[in-house]
Amino acid sequence: MQKLATPFKVTDVSPLSGRHFRARVALSVLFLAALWFGLCRELSGEWSVNEQYNFGWFVPFFALYLFWLRWQDAPAAQIPNSESPAEPWERRDRRQTREGSGERARAASEFQIPNPAAVAIGIAALLLLLPVRLFEIANPEWRLLAWGHTAIVVTLTLLLIWCLGGTAWLRHFAFPIAFILVAVPWPTSLETPVIQGLMRVVARVAAEASMLLGTPAEVEGNLIRVSNGLVGVNEACSGIRSLQTSLMIGLLFGELKRLSVSRRVALAVCAVAIALLANFVRAVFLVDIAATENLSEVGRWHDIAGYSIIALVFVAAMGVAYLLGKSETRNPKSEKRDGPQSAIGSRQSAIPLSYTAAAICWLLFVEIGTASWYRLHERNLISGVRWSVRWPEQAPNFRKLKIDEEIRAVLRFDHGEAAAWTISSEGNSETIRAPNAISCSLFVFRWNPGKNSALLANLHRPDVCLPASGWTQVADDGVRSYPVSGSFELPFRHFEFQRAFEGSAPQIAHAFYCLSEDRASGTPTSPDSARSLGMFGNRSEWTRAERLRSVIEGRRHLGQQVIETIFISSEPLSAAEAEAHLRDLVRDVVRFGEGD
Repeated sequence: MQKLATPFKVTDVSPLSGRHFRARVALSVLFLAALWFGLCRELSGEWSVNEQYNFGWFVPFFALYLFWLRWQDAPAAQIPNSESPAEPWERRDRRQTREGSGERARAASEFQIPNPAAVAIGIAALLLLLPVRLFEIANPEWRLLAWGHTAIVVTLTLLLIWCLGGTAWLRHFAFPIAFILVAVPWPTSLETPVIQGLMRVVARVAAEASMLLGTPAEVEGNLIRVSNGLVGVNEACSGIRSLQTSLMIGLLFGELKRLSVSRRVALAVCAVAIALLANFVRAVFLVDIAATENLSEVGRWHDIAGYSIIALVFVAAMGVAYLLGKSETRNPKSEKRDGPQSAIGSRQSAIPLSYTAAAICWLLFVEIGTASWYRLHERNLISGVRWSVRWPEQAPNFRKLKIDEEIRAVLRFDHGEAAAWTISSEGNSETIRAPNAISCSLFVFRWNPGKNSALLANLHRPDVCLPASGWTQVADDGVRSYPVSGSFELPFRHFEFQRAFEGSAPQIAHAFYCLSEDRASGTPTSPDSARSLGMFGNRSEWTRAERLRSVIEGRRHLGQQVIETIFISSEPLSAAEAEAHLRDLVRDVVRFGEGD
């Protein structure tokens, strides 16, 4: 006797089955809401700190709107069958009627599981979510994890859609579900070459165009030299921000107009081309402003021109989408019989209630388990001492320094300030031979808990930043604590650098670096605590082994502060003299027990 191979029980619609159906729908919605909320929460960190991905905040709402539009004209649902292709509800109803009510009753009494391949894919995706979340907590800015997390969520959502409506629904709803991929940050190995390439191309073309327009300009790497100084071509000017936004706009309008695949590709290419052309015009405009007026005017026009480009891409992409949609010959839509709501409402969900409940329980276990792993390693940590900086605004030549946007994008700090002034070496120590004007620079950064990796603050170290500016490290004098107030001390690591200029004596730089955490082991000034702060170790290289070690050690971001001081002198400056200057500086500017 032939056995029906449906992935659920075929029963008459009754009050009991209706309640079961509503419970399944409610659990399915709850499951999807938890999945997508967790994903958007992780991606929002990049959307907040990186202006290239600010548009990501709009993408979830666009995706939800596109899904709602697709729901309005969804095809008749199909039942995915593990032994035969999916077939429409109505055709299956007629077949089951021909096979007889007795056979249906026998099939209804037997437990039928969903497609084994679908179950295997779903279980694999759910299991993979555990290590992904474990690594995300310690390394929230690791972009490969963001892609892995997004792939898991998209896969589980598409799988649920397929179980509810079959292949027809999978094809129909695939685009709005996968639309979230446009808001996932590109892997650094891909993004960096694109950024560098665009910067070089824009700088070269903008300089040539400026020369043709009568403005003398010369390319120096990613910089354009004009009569008044240098104009930098950073990420915003290179077109990378508008490139990613234009891709999102092109795909959005292609879906709204329901264009064919080839026309959607053409629309996306047009949007990108418009963005690159507009960025080239903006670069030429900014170079002209810098040459004819002054460099300060460039900053005033920079953002205005950038947002104008986004508006131009939006309007132009809308117009191109209208033209492509108007010229496209559409096939008549297939006849819908019951529609999505009536098709689901007449049958129970293809996913057993226990499966959805188990998936929700697993999500809870993943979140509770990963949080418990880190809390277990933090049980012996104590709260560190918070401190703040009072800037010596009365010091000679005091001025606040503007922190470059590229540094902000890399360090991702929540609060950052920098200043520079001049100090004199006269009278600070008996070892000082003669008065010497010393340039002092002070950088202070604050990272709030949870948003970034604990390794991130270790990027802004003198042995990382100064060699990139042409300095050569000549010594590492280790860590020493300096008193702030009473018994409170801060540990600083001391580096020495030199920079030689042709025909002149080399410059000397003494850099002091302190990293303190809101919660650390031991006392805030103990050697063990200093080691836990990364004061003794080498700089972070962001290797996979280092990231894995942070997970194994259960080290997540609990709040950090960095203070870095650099003394630069054209005259000989010994380590003892530099440490004397730092001792005075710490007592004057650091305030004990005051948070930022």
